[in-house]
Amino acid sequence: MASTTIKLSFFFAITLIFLQAVTPLNLQHPLDPLTKEEFSIVQTVVLHKYPTSKNSVAFHYIGLDDPDKDDVLKYETQPTLITIPRKSFVVAIINSQNHEIVIDLRLKTIVSDNIHKGYGFPILSADEQGVAIKLPLKYPPFIASVNKRGLNLSEIVCSTFSMGWFGEEKNSRTVRVDCFMKENTVNIYVRPISGITIVVDLQLMKIVEYNDRGIEAVPTAEKTDYRFSHQNPPFGPKLNSLVSHQPQGSGAHINGYSVSWANWRFHIGFDARAGIVISLASIYDLEKHKSRRVLYKGYISELFVPYQDPTEEFYFKTFFDSGEFGFGLSTVSLIPNRDCPSHAQFIDTYIHSADGSPILLKNAICVFEQYGNIMWRHTETGIPNEFPEESRTEVNLIVRTVVTVGNYDNVLDWEFKTSGSIKPAIALSGILEIKGANIKHKDEIKEDQYGTLVSANSIGIYHDHFYMYYLDFDVDGVNNSFEKTSLKTVRITDGSSKRKSYWTTETQTAKTESDAKITIGLSPAELVVVNPNKKTAVGNDVGYRLIPAIPAHPLLTEDDYPQIRGAFTNYNVWVTPYNRTEKWAGGLYVDHSRGDDTLAVWTQKNRDIENKDIVLWHVVGIHHVPAQEDFPIMPLLSTSFELRPTNFFERNPVLNTLSPRDVNWPGCSN
Repeated sequence: MASTTIKLSFFFAITLIFLQAVTPLNLQHPLDPLTKEEFSIVQTVVLHKYPTSKNSVAFHYIGLDDPDKDDVLKYETQPTLITIPRKSFVVAIINSQNHEIVIDLRLKTIVSDNIHKGYGFPILSADEQGVAIKLPLKYPPFIASVNKRGLNLSEIVCSTFSMGWFGEEKNSRTVRVDCFMKENTVNIYVRPISGITIVVDLQLMKIVEYNDRGIEAVPTAEKTDYRFSHQNPPFGPKLNSLVSHQPQGSGAHINGYSVSWANWRFHIGFDARAGIVISLASIYDLEKHKSRRVLYKGYISELFVPYQDPTEEFYFKTFFDSGEFGFGLSTVSLIPNRDCPSHAQFIDTYIHSADGSPILLKNAICVFEQYGNIMWRHTETGIPNEFPEESRTEVNLIVRTVVTVGNYDNVLDWEFKTSGSIKPAIALSGILEIKGANIKHKDEIKEDQYGTLVSANSIGIYHDHFYMYYLDFDVDGVNNSFEKTSLKTVRITDGSSKRKSYWTTETQTAKTESDAKITIGLSPAELVVVNPNKKTAVGNDVGYRLIPAIPAHPLLTEDDYPQIRGAFTNYNVWVTPYNRTEKWAGGLYVDHSRGDDTLAVWTQKNRDIENKDIVLWHVVGIHHVPAQEDFPIMPLLSTSFELRPTNFFERNPVLNTLSPRDVNWPGCSN
């Protein structure tokens, strides 16, 4: 057996070049996540102005206040000579008002303190949700409903769900609370107690609406527990063991949150709302002997998950997981040797509680190399008596996190290739959203159940997952343009060829935001961010192309309330001029929002985007029709897209890249 775990000195030479450019040791990078000490500074400064003895204070978002982009780019070239203010942006509910506070972390002072008076509310805190889910268990009408159903109150757990907006003139901070049976299984989401409406006011912290509409069967716990200790034989299929070993250590060098690997260098950030943030991604060009910037910043700005059941039980379930629950706050610790291979490196970070205290999140991110794919190959069969063949092993770098929001686990990867490509990927696992029904067989269904009968008394509801990626391209510089290339058929009518037709390309440069709204699957066929100020030796604009996943488009009507809030999914691609305040596609305040502060609203300005500092927004969607194989826990359902160099290099950048040397492993043979 041959192990592909050692890189040749070529890779190490490039790595050393990058190490010289990485932030000096012990010097905080301006895009580093907030530290434990910085969270404590925020907590202390805010509570000094608003002491809890006189005020009600809850921290719903504490994050890095984005430094000026020009300053960060200068810092990249002169880190010891540039001083950038280190600030935090805070959203806190103080005495029932939404405060937006900017704090200078070095001076430990409040720079600004403004009150938001518009629609919507900030991210729900885990603390308040933890209180809300206990309220039904002491609420007499709920206890009566439990007794009426013959259920054991001590075996019930509840969960909170955001409620959205459906045309109400006034809103308060409310959540729906649904309850489940944990008796004989930890897979609570497949055992809902249906027919009950519970609404909790989070400010009053009490149940303000309750309705028992009738009894539906609670699905059985049989064969729903996913823990290995609760599985019964036969087990299989059998998988052989694999040993992963890198004798010379990882090829990825991590200094704080800065990473250098092969010909790549980038920064890993972390945010309470966005989760993982990839910044300052640059690739070394061997021919030009310099590092060339590709991506200034990339992250998931929002995730819209509308369920397709319009009944009282489900109509409100139209979630915005990032803006309502926080991707960072919902990130979970990765399990070594399961979520990430044995040779992975792990990065810890901090999130915060509702009182502002820092919370250590261990193993939040893992970084590892992935071996065994083909980088490029060819077998030549056209030369008589000779059969030259060449193949190169591909080694990629993966940066991974897992975000668990309620029943779903989102496995989020950023994959870097030595060829220059970046592949963001999404894989879904976890538990289906189940509705209980008095149905045990498909033949019993007499009306639309808005889902699939995946087990007795269990309907897996149809739904969507729309991930909105924020991609601030800086292709070989800040000023870029967005090109749309269509393929068109040309008919030959002059008799110049025996052919009657061929296809060719037609390229347009988007001049305004309206020009750049793209529905993938229709024309155009090629979407490229180019730098019109930089050209290759043969005259092409250098660029990076978006190679999308299978497109998914929203099927809700545009006047439906959830779609008004999620109007940023109306197109698969948007392009805007860079604006440091336009970070969240669904708006800053998403809970109970009304769609008045979204990407779809900003782009109505129809701003100029030609040869500007631009941001590409890309929606990656999955229409999920549940199947029985998704029950009781779902195997990974994956999708990805690629950001691929297009005339960025003069030729194949990995032509001279050698495969990792084979390693003889004791007990194995080639």
